[in-house]
Amino acid sequence: MSLFPTYNRFPLTIVSGDGTKVVDDKGKEYLDFVSGIAVCNLGHRPVEVQTALEKQLQEVWHVSNLYHIPAQEEAVELLTKDNNLDYVFFCNSGAESNEAAIKLARKHTGKETIVTFKQSFHGRTFATMSATGQDKIHEGYGTLLPTFEYLPYNDVETLEGYENDQVAAIMVEVIQGEGGVVPGTQSFLQAVQAKCKELDALLIIDEVQTGIGRTGSRFAYEHAGLDPDIVTSAKGLGSGFPVGAMLGKEALAESFTAGSHGSTFGGNPLAATAVKATVEKIFDDSFLKEVQEKGDFFIQQLEELLSHPVVKEIRGKGLMIGIELKVGAMDIIHQLRDKGLLAVLAGPNVIRLLPPLTASKEEITTARNILEDVLQKAEHLQNV
Repeated sequence: MSLFPTYNRFPLTIVSGDGTKVVDDKGKEYLDFVSGIAVCNLGHRPVEVQTALEKQLQEVWHVSNLYHIPAQEEAVELLTKDNNLDYVFFCNSGAESNEAAIKLARKHTGKETIVTFKQSFHGRTFATMSATGQDKIHEGYGTLLPTFEYLPYNDVETLEGYENDQVAAIMVEVIQGEGGVVPGTQSFLQAVQAKCKELDALLIIDEVQTGIGRTGSRFAYEHAGLDPDIVTSAKGLGSGFPVGAMLGKEALAESFTAGSHGSTFGGNPLAATAVKATVEKIFDDSFLKEVQEKGDFFIQQLEELLSHPVVKEIRGKGLMIGIELKVGAMDIIHQLRDKGLLAVLAGPNVIRLLPPLTASKEEITTARNILEDVLQKAEHLQNV
């Protein structure tokens, strides 16, 4: 008996973590620039979140959404402050938040087609897998849901020429994470918003990976000056506690009334407490300014690596960074781990760096030096 082999696990067992550092079962310490894949935005075991959860653990863990949960209302107030979003639905993951967005868009508009983009990633449930614009995610599952259409990302001309009066929503990532850490251009993202207005469709922004301070703003769409109807969130939302959320404008509330959607565990007292404590810290203007400064500092340091023959491009925003190589990246990932730096792939030849937002400039410099050392030894590798 064993677990289903659904993950290509690294030969690593982490037994403890504190801030930016983790320790394996052999006592070796690592700089964690994966952060649970953009989850531990405040680092491992942040004091503010741990203290709030310990207090809640002494009170009540779960009561059902049939009853009022005060921490939910407090979290909603923080998530919807100073933006055009008014209502929140709590769930358990990014895929679930995107499922809720898809259901709400179809129910509210009475239309069925959802437009997404090639190389996007929106989850692994059947609907969100169908929404994802990657063949490798679709393989082996037969006929997918037919109401999703995929357009090329960052292609303004194709988008502007697209016509379909049955579009309920366009769903887009401001930065494609799993698709290679590819930022949307300002012109493209504005064109997406304009096309939504032209088609009388909702604008859904998938902020599962980019949100909660990761790019140096509360949500990445703020950098592009967008006005979404729906925003989905998870990953960094609960500092490692499993929770997701769908945020939407007030007009949409009439379509999500009692019985139209639900979640047994979504936003229970523990989850809502984790959200409140996390967002209180990250949504502070001074904290976000530091993230922006550290992100600029990191990218500036990494750009010095462009002289290496195996480095093709460095891209990203804030502390969501991709290094595209001219060679396969997996061997580099393994070598980085051996040197004490944890990183993750974003496609076969992209190293993805997602350090905690609390990482110091000294830790960032250490990571950069490890990268340089490993890349120096990778020049012999053949091009992909």
